[in-house]
Amino acid sequence: MDSLEQFRNNVRWTAAEKKVARKAFENALERHLSAITAEAKRMMANVTDPSDLWQVEAYLTESRKTVDRMYQFRYSDLLRVFSILMQDEWLKEADLVGLQPEKIADITRGAESLRRILADQE
Repeated sequence: MDSLEQFRNNVRWTAAEKKVARKAFENALERHLSAITAEAKRMMANVTDPSDLWQVEAYLTESRKTVDRMYQFRYSDLLRVFSILMQDEWLKEADLVGLQPEKIADITRGAESLRRILADQE
């Protein structure tokens, strides 16, 4: 797979998989928000000048935009979203236990494709 566009097809989700997917999504979001919180606290601890506050504000604004853009829970797009989250290491393969093996394989392949694409751009 060279593109994540393959995930635009009609993927069927069982009721059990929907629960697993929602939990996996929430786990990834929680990890990401925890990392943002930790970084913001670290930045605030190092504020020595009032202008440093604007750097914290800029970081938080950019982080919010990233989270808003990345975390879109739509079943029709979830395999692609999960591939991105796995590539960024917010989603763990263990979070996906309970999904059909084919879905897990597709997500993992998508994450690997993204890694290769990003490595080629460096």
